[in-house]
Amino acid sequence: MPAAAVFRRLAFPLIWLALAHVAAAGGLYTGEVPVATQADAERTEALKGALAQVIVRLSGDTAALTKPEVAKAVANAEHYVQQYQYAQEIVTEGGQPQTRLTLQAQFDRDAVDQLLRDLGLAHAGGDATAPVLIDTKPQTFRLWVGGVHSAEGYARLVGTLSRNELVHGVQAQQARGDGVEVKVDVIGPLARLLESLGGGPLRVTNAKPPVEGIDALLEMQ
Repeated sequence: MPAAAVFRRLAFPLIWLALAHVAAAGGLYTGEVPVATQADAERTEALKGALAQVIVRLSGDTAALTKPEVAKAVANAEHYVQQYQYAQEIVTEGGQPQTRLTLQAQFDRDAVDQLLRDLGLAHAGGDATAPVLIDTKPQTFRLWVGGVHSAEGYARLVGTLSRNELVHGVQAQQARGDGVEVKVDVIGPLARLLESLGGGPLRVTNAKPPVEGIDALLEMQ
């Protein structure tokens, strides 16, 4: 299974995606993935997604998941998990209450640090005992995306963003014509997110638009 597939979202509409809060203690080794059920097979895939989040967060390498040896390690995520739990929340969509379910997985710190060393990935904080020098608190940006002509196009837009390992939340703000304003919660700077979108269906047309309240203009291809 492609590494990116472990980030798939299993329900539509996808607008309910939440900010994945990082716990203060041990949060760098915690991943959070939306799920539709608590079935064993789905849990297995969600744990892969959670470990992939942790690897990217700790290494600071957004391309790490494209390496075959990293993908192989992610496929064995259950070997590194320390504990997991499900969190349930009621949200409102279209005026109707909906249940949102997420799996939160805590991975073994020593095992993951050893994994990073085995994979040749530098820990973003230097050695395993040094402070991690990356921004783990999501920042919020507003994007205006053109070329969204239908509900299918909207689902494709939100799916593309939500599968990105840097994105921890997506929420539509308004729609006008064929454009949609979305608010995204992102780990790291906006430039890093925009760079990671290269080669996908979203094209950056203006990374610094002179538009109040909008941080970047994009276009669906």
